Amino acid sequence: MSTPAQQDGGHAHAAGAFDVRNVIAGLIGFYGVVLVILGLFVDTDDDRAKTGDVNANLFAGIAMVIFALSFFAWTRWRPIVVDEAALAAAKAEIDRSAHH
Repeated sequence: MSTPAQQDGGHAHAAGAFDVRNVIAGLIGFYGVVLVILGLFVDTDDDRAKTGDVNANLFAGIAMVIFALSFFAWTRWRPIVVDEAALAAAKAEIDRSAHH
């Protein structure tokens, strides 16, 4: 359930670090930073010759960092809200069906 605001009076909290979007953003951001560093400091003439005189590592890394930042922003603007009451009701239903 993806709602930006907490329901009135309910027990709900955001998924936070357990949101899969944060994991994806972290991984893509890490690889993007590595590519930016490679593009800035390990750029050789052979690499540029292969890509038509374009620093592909630098541009791909910048794009990946921007993508990761947009994912982090997305998790802040539209957090996944976990409704504790609904979760407890679902667990109780599973327990009842397991005993019958």
